[in-house]
Amino acid sequence: MNDTRMFAFESDFVASLKCIPMAVRLKLDRCGIKLTLRQWSRFTRQDRQDLLLRPCAAPQERRAYREALVALVALRTGDDARPLPAPVAEAWEDPRSIPTAVRAQARSLGLAPPGDTEWVALSALQRFTLIKLSRDSHDNVNFAPAMAEFGLVPAAAAVG
Repeated sequence: MNDTRMFAFESDFVASLKCIPMAVRLKLDRCGIKLTLRQWSRFTRQDRQDLLLRPCAAPQERRAYREALVALVALRTGDDARPLPAPVAEAWEDPRSIPTAVRAQARSLGLAPPGDTEWVALSALQRFTLIKLSRDSHDNVNFAPAMAEFGLVPAAAAVG
């Protein structure tokens, strides 16, 4: 599946693609490349759009995405693309297990964590987004809005 959605909580930069959308972040993790915001900012608007729309789900798509991205980073920035450490498991791909960090982040905001049925119903991109937004090293300001957008909590609960 090629998920190219951009979420409402990303609306501040949807039109310009000035920041890396979650759909592209998922593809970066899938193909194993670390992309900095500085590198992203050197890409043209068309480069960014192409990276958003290019498929990256099947193994051959991941290889092709990686090759195109490595070439683009070199072309636009003169940098070598940096690999990500290989994930032990892609937690967002397993709808049967809600990561502890997601549960903890929800509770820390006074929100009920997603239930098993709700977690299973989310797309891989939605699960990836909640996992990314629940990491200690990430700015978690969009976690509650994402939970609301994904129908996991009432919109009013995500404000404030």
